[in-house]
Amino acid sequence: MKLQQLRYVLEVYRQNLNVSAAADALFTSQPGVSKQIRLLEEELGVQIFIRSGKRIISVSPPGKAVLVLAERVLHDVHNIKNIGKEFTDHNSGILTIATTHTQARYVLPSIIAEFVKKYPKVQLSIKQGSPSALAQMVLSGEADFAITTESLDSLDELRSIPCSKWTHGIIIPDGHPLLNTAATIRLQDVAAYPLITYEFAFNSNSCISHAFNKAKIEHPNVVLAAADTDVLKTYVKLGLGIGIMAQMAFDPDNDQGLQMIDASHLFESSYTAITLRPDSYLRGYTYEFINMFSPGLTREKIDKLLYEPIEEDFSI
Repeated sequence: MKLQQLRYVLEVYRQNLNVSAAADALFTSQPGVSKQIRLLEEELGVQIFIRSGKRIISVSPPGKAVLVLAERVLHDVHNIKNIGKEFTDHNSGILTIATTHTQARYVLPSIIAEFVKKYPKVQLSIKQGSPSALAQMVLSGEADFAITTESLDSLDELRSIPCSKWTHGIIIPDGHPLLNTAATIRLQDVAAYPLITYEFAFNSNSCISHAFNKAKIEHPNVVLAAADTDVLKTYVKLGLGIGIMAQMAFDPDNDQGLQMIDASHLFESSYTAITLRPDSYLRGYTYEFINMFSPGLTREKIDKLLYEPIEEDFSI
């Protein structure tokens, strides 16, 4: 059994059982991937994948168990490598952060500039995605940690550490009628217009969804759901509807033609969180980046919150 074989098996699973896509992701050939998976299956005496002709169509019951253990083994190998690098060359390496567009565009630039100046030998990568995509990036090891705007604690394999509170606002074009009622705006006033908001805004655990359900406003007219805050603002400016978005993503100097109405009384506050796998070995510069992002999170506090039982108080 080889680590390479475990990587191939996992990548085929991650690529929706597409061997060609897995081979491309691994920078190798499709026949090579297929051969190594066959050799592993022969060694184990079980089929990991169920096939129809030459096409993989599903994962076998023993294959599911193999995938779980293979992921664990490769994650532990990654941890062992990190331990070695930490003590041989602690100021260089790779740091991959998964986050939302809003964080990447409006919060992280100054922190990244500070980090790069302090750690010029660390290769920094920022990956963006939806909350569920961010969770998968951390789970698979594609990202070292995620900066999320929704708690991902529903996944037992992850631990989210709250950092800061943020609120939503209503973004409208200049001269919009809602400006006249900005001080007393109600959710019913907002729902009277076509809405533009985030893709995940009406997920069951979203504070936006909770607010509309509590107000008994069913089926609000969402004309556009965007992953990108800048796209959201663009279509509000075009008059397609009014937007519900994070107030931190509004800049009066750059967002000319738009106005922001405070909606902190309409929607519950949300929390930005650092989300990690508690079985990961963190490099020193990873602790440093998290501390730059949230100064209250020292290395000692991160370890305490990361490794103690979930029932503990996570407030900082």
